[in-house]
Amino acid sequence: MPTQSFENHAKTVPAFHFVLLPILLLTFIGSLVNLYHSLDDHTRLYSAALIVVLTFCMIITAFCARVFALMAQDRAIRAEENLRHFAMTGKLLDSRLTVKQIVGLRFASDAEFVALAAKAANESMSQKDIKQAVKNWRADEYRV
Repeated sequence: MPTQSFENHAKTVPAFHFVLLPILLLTFIGSLVNLYHSLDDHTRLYSAALIVVLTFCMIITAFCARVFALMAQDRAIRAEENLRHFAMTGKLLDSRLTVKQIVGLRFASDAEFVALAAKAANESMSQKDIKQAVKNWRADEYRV
């Protein structure tokens, strides 16, 4: 596995991104086609509409599962980086920092973390800008 850096840190989950999402999309499209063909046949209309609704609910469920997991990880990262900053400086992170900024700061090495956190708060840096400013990348292999 190559050393993690800004260029290769984004993570995809093949079973989710390349299997589940395409299957759900194709199923949703197929259910819409089925509903369209069932418009004239009132005996099939109810079941066709139900399939569309259930497929749409599955798509929402898949996206919510992904978002909820990322939000839980963001909370953990915020707590970890706050503790890391407190251990280094005796102070909590600047309250102006957003969760996205703190998530970006997790890649900064200990040598540059405190200065980069201050710079991010003072200059309202974006998460991407923070990641690009990191000189010595600290890998995070557990984020999904």
